[in-house]
Amino acid sequence: MIVLASYPRSFVTIGEVMTIHIGAKPGDIAETVLLPGDPLRAKWAAETFLQDVRLVNETRGMLGFTGTWNGNPVTIHGSGMGMPSLSIYVNELIKDFDAKTLIRIGSAGGMSNKVALRDVVVAMTASSLSTPSLGMFKEINFAPCADYGLLRAAVDAATDMGTKTHVGGIYSADVFYDERPDLNEQMTRHGILAVEMETAELYNLAARYDRRALSVVTISDHLLTHEALPSEDRERSFGDMVEIALKAAFA
Repeated sequence: MIVLASYPRSFVTIGEVMTIHIGAKPGDIAETVLLPGDPLRAKWAAETFLQDVRLVNETRGMLGFTGTWNGNPVTIHGSGMGMPSLSIYVNELIKDFDAKTLIRIGSAGGMSNKVALRDVVVAMTASSLSTPSLGMFKEINFAPCADYGLLRAAVDAATDMGTKTHVGGIYSADVFYDERPDLNEQMTRHGILAVEMETAELYNLAARYDRRALSVVTISDHLLTHEALPSEDRERSFGDMVEIALKAAFA
C-alpha cells in the first residue's frame, strides 16, 4: 500500500527546496533514483519492488515514490517522454535533492537481429542527433556513456538471474514517429542495439554533475521484425529490468 504524504501539493515553493516540477520536501528523495518514463510505471515498480512506499511527488501528474529495497532507500520517479522532459527532472533531482545514482528503466525498440522481445539491454553508450545539452557542447561531439561500475554490476546481476541481456550502444531519438529509415539503417549497420528517447541526456547530465548513471531497458517492440509486446504483457515483462537496476545500484 502506498501512503500519501500529508503536506499539500497544489503548488511548490523553492524556499522549502521543493522545485517547480518536484513537490517533494527535503529528505523525501533518496540518493538512488530509478527513472521510468511513465509515471504509472513508477507506481507499478514502487508497489512491486519497494517496502514502506510513500508518494512524494504528484506535481503535474508526474508521480514519484520513495521506499526501501533490502533496507536501502530508493526513489522511483517518472521522467516523462523524451530528453527535454527527462532533463528537467534529472536536473532538479541532482541539484535540489542531491540524487547520486540515477538509473533509467524503460522500454526500447530493437534495432538489431541480436536482440529479441523481452531481452534486456544495458546501454554502454547512447548516440543521438541532438540533446538538450547540444547548445552547451556546440561544435563538440561529446560521447555520453554509462558509469562503468553500475554497468558491470548490472551485467553481473543479469547473469546471476539468467536474464538474456545485451551490452552495447543504443540510440536516443528526438521523435517517436521517425521518418528517417536511412538513419535507422546506419544505426543498425554500426551495431546499435535499440532505440529509445532519454538515455543520451541522462548520461550527459551525470557526466556534468559527476553522478553515476545507467540505462537498463527492455525490448518491447522491434524495428526489423515489426513484433511488439501486447500492452497487457509489458509490465509483466519488465520485472527483470527493475530487479537488475536495483541490484546494480547496491552491488
